[in-house]
Amino acid sequence: MIEFKNVAYGYGGQDLLTEISLSLAPGSFHFLTGPSGAGKTTFLKMCYSELRATAGQVHLLGHDTRNMSRDQVAELRRKIGVVHQDCQFLDHLSVAENVTLPLSVSDKQSNSTDLNELMTWVGLSQRMDALPAELSGGERQRVALARAVIMSPDVIIADEPTGNVDWDMSLRLLQLLIELNKMGKTVIIATHDMHLIRQAKSQVQTRLLRIANRRIQQAEVDL
Repeated sequence: MIEFKNVAYGYGGQDLLTEISLSLAPGSFHFLTGPSGAGKTTFLKMCYSELRATAGQVHLLGHDTRNMSRDQVAELRRKIGVVHQDCQFLDHLSVAENVTLPLSVSDKQSNSTDLNELMTWVGLSQRMDALPAELSGGERQRVALARAVIMSPDVIIADEPTGNVDWDMSLRLLQLLIELNKMGKTVIIATHDMHLIRQAKSQVQTRLLRIANRRIQQAEVDL
């Protein structure tokens, strides 16, 4: 699914991440932790080819990203849904229009029944006509998740998705991500919240990856 072989990423002659070799299997659930500035977002960006490794090989969904063209990368990204911590929307478009934007970009038709089911799933069926400025922090994150899965991707990547919401909303977002994993999606979540990780581990088999000293290592979670 996603494989790193002796990967490094750096700039200005200095490595931020180095000697990364790991494999994320289809249908697996991963948490990524580490101190601020350690390279979590950089690693995630390599997972959806927003950044290219400066050394080593990254294989995404069976493709070697080193020699892929911009169009090939764009096609590959349709199979990877991304939820950013600071989710951005087009403020003049409604929630429904923002969620379906990836379909418009890819020339796919929007199915109103599918959209209604998706918005019901994230608990926002009554907010489809709202504008982004009218949403709470938790609603924005759920809209971002809906937008990330509208294309039925194989992989869901979430960068600190609960960083700006309260604990109840964190659990709600986590439950949605667990449901996606149980549907066979590979899920990768970057977070500082060990309570969230423990909560997930009690419901689904998870793997914890920790960045330390520019490397990524597998770690254990104590319940």
